[in-house]
Amino acid sequence: MKDKTVNLKGGLGQLTIPIIAVALLVIFNLIRDPGFFSISITHNNYGNAVLAGNLISIINGASELAILAIGMTLVTAATKGQDISVGAAAAIAGSVFVKVLKSGAEISGGTVILAFICSCCVAMIFGAFNGTLVAVFNIQPMIATLILYTCGRSIAYWINGGATPTVTSPIINAIGSFAPGIPIPMPVIIVIIVTILFKLLFHFTSLELLTQSVGINQSAARLNGINTTFIKLLSFILLGVCVSVAGIIGVSRLGLINHETLLLDVEMDAILAVAIGGNSLGGGKFKISGSIIGAYVIQMLTITLYAMKVSSTDVKAYKAIVIVLLVVIGSPVVKERFAKLMKQRKKLAKGGEAA
Repeated sequence: MKDKTVNLKGGLGQLTIPIIAVALLVIFNLIRDPGFFSISITHNNYGNAVLAGNLISIINGASELAILAIGMTLVTAATKGQDISVGAAAAIAGSVFVKVLKSGAEISGGTVILAFICSCCVAMIFGAFNGTLVAVFNIQPMIATLILYTCGRSIAYWINGGATPTVTSPIINAIGSFAPGIPIPMPVIIVIIVTILFKLLFHFTSLELLTQSVGINQSAARLNGINTTFIKLLSFILLGVCVSVAGIIGVSRLGLINHETLLLDVEMDAILAVAIGGNSLGGGKFKISGSIIGAYVIQMLTITLYAMKVSSTDVKAYKAIVIVLLVVIGSPVVKERFAKLMKQRKKLAKGGEAA
């Protein structure tokens, strides 16, 4: 019972930084524009009643990033490193998805399912490739994934012969925007489904504990009978699943595959989402919910800057400044010093009461 209490406190502390970041952004936006988070009901091009507003744009726009952050969290926790090829891998997965869709006469539900399975398998294979370099050959994750980061979009280009084919279908439109009769964007629902599936995976298996054990102390984990190579490899394969889902959402939003721009530069945002979420980039203990909140922090910051009429060229610079501050505040050094300061204040308070 005592251990459970400690774990609960530790988990709450890990979410402190992302929750504070969200609170600060919310307060700032409400002061700047009291109606910033207002939600209205409008009708889309198909005549369906849907929700609209900045809040909807935030949770909808961060969908791909939130899904990628989930997989990136596992890789970071298990390998003490990051996968910088997720954007390129998503382009490959999206290209495979479109290739299968275009192979049939019409896009039906069965074709979409088949395309998803093929896309997922290909992304998992590339994930296993990255995982093999890291887990078997002990190559540092960022170096190992630099290979796919460099050539991945070229592979996506070859899959469709250099073309950028469009895919138009009610099913594809629904995946990328709104399903008929559902006012919430479908990408948001997909994020919820993926999150629940990972939570169930952690609940019914020991994957979370094993991943944390490998990340905290690989040698000790191996001595305790844990197959560290398999855990690392599995983390990359599961990231491959997340990459496939994110790539499909990206393709469905646009209705086409553009290997050059699909989820471009998403790698750094995914890593930052993990860091903002209170997870150590040095591996070990992790919290999926923290990474998801981190993804929404990044998207909320982006929407806020655009609402303030900041040009798209300057948005990255402002984001970098804010994110650096958040990461520094959440760093172990700052946390340790803050903890010492709080202890000193408690001692002084006790000394004052005693006097």
